[in-house]
Parts: sequence; C-alpha cells; structure tokens
Amino acid sequence: MHKFIFKRLWMMFPVIIGVIFVVFTLTYITDGCPATMMMGESAAPEDLAAVRAELGLDDPFLVQFVRYVTNVARLDLGTSFASRRPVFNEIIARFPTTIHLSLMSVIIAILLGVPLGILSATKQYTIFDNGATIVGLLGVSIPTFWLGMMFILLFSVQLGWFPSSGFGTPMHWVLPSLTIGVAPMAVIMRMTRSSMLEVIRQDYIRTARAKGQKESNVIFNHALKNALIPVITVIGLQFGLQLGGAILTESIFSISGLGRLMIDSIARRDFPIIQGGVLLVALMFSFVNLLVDILYAYVDPRIRSQYK
Repeated sequence: MHKFIFKRLWMMFPVIIGVIFVVFTLTYITDGCPATMMMGESAAPEDLAAVRAELGLDDPFLVQFVRYVTNVARLDLGTSFASRRPVFNEIIARFPTTIHLSLMSVIIAILLGVPLGILSATKQYTIFDNGATIVGLLGVSIPTFWLGMMFILLFSVQLGWFPSSGFGTPMHWVLPSLTIGVAPMAVIMRMTRSSMLEVIRQDYIRTARAKGQKESNVIFNHALKNALIPVITVIGLQFGLQLGGAILTESIFSISGLGRLMIDSIARRDFPIIQGGVLLVALMFSFVNLLVDILYAYVDPRIRSQYK
C-alpha cells in the first residue's frame, strides 16, 4: 500500500507541471496588459514600461515560465498585481470557504443520491424508480446559475426563510450548498442505480435471499458493498468538479471564496492569482483521486489483496 501511495504521489508531478504550463500559456497569450489595468488607460507610456519591467512581463515566454516554476518549487506563488500581497496569502484566506461549500454540497449529494439510487434499483420500473429517474434527469439538466437565482427568489425573496447572500452562519450555507449539490446528487443517484442493478442480478445475491436473510441485510451488506466502487469514483470526481463549479455559485450568492477571487482576478488581468488558484485546485483534485484509490482497498478485499 505504501509503495502504491508513493507511486501515485510521484505521478502527480508531471500532472502539476502540465497544469502549470497550460495555465501559464493561456494567461501569457490573453489580450490585455496587467500594467494598464494597474495604472489606468491614461498612464504615461514610460510609466507603463517601468511597471512591465518591474513585473517581468517583457521577458520571453520561456524565461517567465522557468522563473514561475522555480518560484512554485520554493512554494512562492508570486505577488498579486492588484493588491501587491503574496498570492499564497490571498488564496489561503479564501480557500477554506470554497472547501467548506464543496464539502457541504458533496455531503448533501451523497445523503440524497445514494438512498435514491438504492430505492430506484430495488424498486425498478415502479413509481419510485420513475420519480427518482425524473429527479436525476432534472438535476443534470438544470443550469446551476438558474437554479441559484430561483432559490433566491423563492426561499429568500418570497418566503424569507434563508438569507440571499453571504456565508457566515449555517442559515447562509443552505441555499448555496443545495444549488451546487443538485447536479452531483443526480450523477451519484444514477451511478448508484446502475451499479446496484448490475449487482443485485448476481448469483450470490439470489443465494443470500434463498438462505432466508433479511432483504435489508442482502441489500446493504451484500449488494451495496460490491456496488460502491464506481460510486466512490463518481463521488471523488464530483468533489473535484465542485471546487471549480463553486465559481458561479459564489458569484450568485456573493460568497467571498476562491471562485469569486478568480473571477475578479480575471477581470483585472491579475495573472498570479489565476495561476495560483488553478494550481491549488489541480493539487486538491489530484489528492482527492489518490484518496479515492486508497478507499478502494478498504471497500473491496480483492483490491486490498493485490497490495499485499
């Protein structure tokens, strides 16, 4: 197991280098000059030239890229063009809010998606199955930004149950978490249903029922445990996607998280913030995938035996 974890950690390095290269290239070829955004359109050309030289924007692409990778290797993400503060401090101040929102949404998705998927599979072609299928179809079809605005209109403006902006109290968490959690809930529900349908048709399930075991024991102890591998994979992927999907939700609900910081930085051409934010999300995504692979070994004894 330790060799497997070390191997996966080692494989993360080329992934991170690739992410840095793609993001750095995109910011390099993007229209707009950060010096102009900082100094204003009316700034003198000599002042703009001095700022560009100070920021190193006049250096060739390879020089800028190698310098940035070298700084990242020293855990230095650079300095924000806008605030002149270290990028690491800017991101760390916002990242816990984004992680909190993503975790809340994934927890909601699991608590709703897995039971609905089990119910849909065990009650196939019944009204429960049809209802869960419709819920799953709507969940993956409704745009997040539209759903967030509808939640605000209904639960904040009309009913007044929840606040429409902010993330300071548990009451503020409900609407953003539901907004961003509907889509992964639908995906998890559909995967759970598909995996359970495949498992409950196996011979050992019929044997367990023939021995007189309770249906709940057959479903949860025999079928669900063997159906969890693809479900765990989807949950891990959805959590990684939530880190990026939180951008729209944070903008709709005026949440001061990493997503909103990224949008503001794109508007200001604050390239160090953009590069550092994407790099951090990529690292989190890689660690989540590693955690998913480790969970495989604890869920399925066949995979655990391979590590031994």
